[in-house]
Amino acid sequence: MDLETVLFEVTDHVATITLNRPHAMNGFNQRMLEEFSALWHTARTDDEVHVVVLRAAGERAFCTGMDVKEGIDRHPNVWSQTDPGEHLSPKLNQVWKPLVCAVHGMAAGGAFYWLNEADILICSEDATFFDPHVSYGLTAALEPIGLARRVPLGEALRIALLGLDERVSAARALQIGLVSEVLPRERLWARADEIARIIAAKPPAAIQGTVRAIWESLDATRTQALRGGLSYTQLGNPIGKAGIDRSAVPRGQWTLR
Repeated sequence: MDLETVLFEVTDHVATITLNRPHAMNGFNQRMLEEFSALWHTARTDDEVHVVVLRAAGERAFCTGMDVKEGIDRHPNVWSQTDPGEHLSPKLNQVWKPLVCAVHGMAAGGAFYWLNEADILICSEDATFFDPHVSYGLTAALEPIGLARRVPLGEALRIALLGLDERVSAARALQIGLVSEVLPRERLWARADEIARIIAAKPPAAIQGTVRAIWESLDATRTQALRGGLSYTQLGNPIGKAGIDRSAVPRGQWTLR
């Protein structure tokens, strides 16, 4: 597919996707839905891809959700309509390769399709997060349901119910666990790439098994998840031994920044 709404490149096992509709605050339209379906298929099936980085072009926004001027295709039968997340969300597309999201500027509404399923989420100091649905008289459901599995329930409800009247700052996003790191804007993309390359250097089967085991455990009780988790360790490491020798790695490389 010739890409129109995003940029895509793979270097050293890291696939970098850049939302590229800055004139529309990187809002998604039907074309972007279709392109992400193709991109997730590539990420899932191409073993040259170990990790995916998602970022956005432009100065003002990471993404403000659906492009309301263009909209997306909706089936006339309400019972045949689908969630845009079926195109945009990596886990709904069975992508178990880690997703690193680098957020700057505004991240709103449908942007949470990506944020809720990111494995590592970092942002710049100017980032703000909000969900405008209720301010326009629309039920906020899909995005906050996913968000409630990432942050405390009260925080997800506050974001959903206050709509446009409050934005979560980068500092507050760090406090509630929505992001794990806040950086100056000029360092954001480099840091996302650095994190991705650290992960990409590890055995890919172990990384993908880890991602899948953790995410699928969210749909199970604790006991069910632990029992299922054992099967993942057996599949990912059938001989029960370490796959690589870490003794030669300098300890300084293990330090969390």
